[in-house]
Amino acid sequence: MEAVAKLKNVPTSPRKMRLVAGLIRGKSVSRALGLLKFEANSGAERLEKLLLSALANWQQANEEGRIEDANLYIKEIFVDEGKMLKRLRPAPQGRGYRIRKRSNHVTLVIDSMTEDQLEQQSKKSKKANK
Repeated sequence: MEAVAKLKNVPTSPRKMRLVAGLIRGKSVSRALGLLKFEANSGAERLEKLLLSALANWQQANEEGRIEDANLYIKEIFVDEGKMLKRLRPAPQGRGYRIRKRSNHVTLVIDSMTEDQLEQQSKKSKKANK
């Protein structure tokens, strides 16, 4: 059972938010929370809150399930471009330079791992350790 959480109109550029989203893509939820907790980038704080919201959505859909036993991981995370505010900054000789204040929309999907996916992940980690 998967759960979705969306964050709209975040006033940071999509490029900066994609850097943080790439850090946690495909990771387990507990590991992703640990990474986001200590990440210096400003988008990490917002993504941490979004991940906690997705966890709450999953818990709401699966009232009898426990988060610890579910083996939740980040199935999908993507950052889309949001509304762009266009402003003018004074420039020399009476000109005005355009400033684009970008925003973004983030969509996060978490899901529980199946037995096959758990086996594949353990095989990959064993190969990486060798």
